[in-house]
Amino acid sequence: MGVFRKFRTTTANIEEVRPTVWTEAVTAQRYQGVDEKYQAAVMDQYKIYLEMADRVSARRGLTNTFFLTLNTLVFTAIGIFWRDKPNAALWSVSLPTVALLLQCAAWFWLLRSYRQLNSAKYVIVGVLEERLPASPYWRAEWKALGEGRDSSRYWPLTHLEQWIPFCFATTYVAAFIAILAG
Repeated sequence: MGVFRKFRTTTANIEEVRPTVWTEAVTAQRYQGVDEKYQAAVMDQYKIYLEMADRVSARRGLTNTFFLTLNTLVFTAIGIFWRDKPNAALWSVSLPTVALLLQCAAWFWLLRSYRQLNSAKYVIVGVLEERLPASPYWRAEWKALGEGRDSSRYWPLTHLEQWIPFCFATTYVAAFIAILAG
């Protein structure tokens, strides 16, 4: 029943989305005669800009991979070197903890910056789509996703990924406190 209900919802959304796909002011006649070269130039710029927006998303993914790998290595190193609880000076635990927290903060701010950059890029994609016959990314996709009002239809990855550095930082602080208490 759950699968069928999702299919019905998606089918119902087609009628809701269809009017948002096409740009009413742009007709086939705009692609003929003198306007043909202009529209081709707009289309070429649109394609290039979408590629640039996709590359920002790919760089964000690589950033996440880098920091996840780094933190995995840190946890592995802690597991290897912490078999027997060493009697270490407070500074020898404090400095790595501060470094790890700074690394988590850098990760968070990089993710935030990528999110802001992508947001700006998709506003520009929307403006470019006003000159094209269809607006698949800006209006139609956003409409199909419930315009962000229903988390069961769409929960942006950026909302989830920003919590990962925070979770690592919290774990590092908790481990530091546990070391101090022990």
